Amino acid sequence: MATTLETLTEEQRTFFWDNGYLVVEDAVTPEQLTALRDDFASWVDESREHDDSYGETIDGRARFDLEPGHSAEAPALRRISSPIEVSDSYKDVATNSVMVDAVADLIGPNVKLHHTKINSKLPGAATAVKWHQDFPFTPHSNDDLVTALLMVDEVTDTNGPLEILAGSHEGELHSLWHDGEFTGYIDDDIAARSKANATVCTGPAGAVCLMHTRLLHGSTANQSNHPRTLFISVYSAEDAVPLAPNPLPTTYEGMLVRGERTNRIRSTVFEVEQPEYPKAASFFNQQAGTS
Repeated sequence: MATTLETLTEEQRTFFWDNGYLVVEDAVTPEQLTALRDDFASWVDESREHDDSYGETIDGRARFDLEPGHSAEAPALRRISSPIEVSDSYKDVATNSVMVDAVADLIGPNVKLHHTKINSKLPGAATAVKWHQDFPFTPHSNDDLVTALLMVDEVTDTNGPLEILAGSHEGELHSLWHDGEFTGYIDDDIAARSKANATVCTGPAGAVCLMHTRLLHGSTANQSNHPRTLFISVYSAEDAVPLAPNPLPTTYEGMLVRGERTNRIRSTVFEVEQPEYPKAASFFNQQAGTS
């Protein structure tokens, strides 16, 4: 279900809570989108000068994560952690866009930022995302969290789109641990059944997929000659308090982006295993067993 966003209608909100996701077009202005693309293009050019992941976030891990096989001739920049710390354009979108208004319509009126990242699949890159839920990576006192996946490029059926299992946000929280190791993905049998019934989330550049934190999802590698870049911002209700360290710590964690502070904690009943803090640049290493 893709719609053009003015403000979310009751029908849109109902669709989100029934299905766990909502695709909304025109979530940023044309000027904002151009600025995002320009900054990302400059980072891709910069990555050609590096052989290994580089840069540094506030916890000392690399900010710019390069896929194995990256080269100057075939760049494979797959993750930028906390881009809002190094780009005014990305910070502007994460705090001052219609995308944020849409999130507030779902879990507001009081909303705070948890973390941001860019996940990119450049042509020829092999990155795929194994099926998982976000909440076990970032447990909070309640699950009013939304992952906003802004499509910096057009997302098609062939360039590695997000695949989701509609309605799975109302189901159980699945373990990301296997044989005593934190893998960052769910059981293979559950993943296979989810993929068999998956909905593919596509859309034009500037659209956003708003995804509930408990929704099962994954994605395949880019099979096209067109890039697929997502700017991902994770937001929580102001009264949702983190129960584990942020896997992508940022100086902007907890920044209020809509509404006001109540300084209250709201809790709901659930059980979830503590996640393992990533050692390498991104969760791609956890899923590959190289963290």
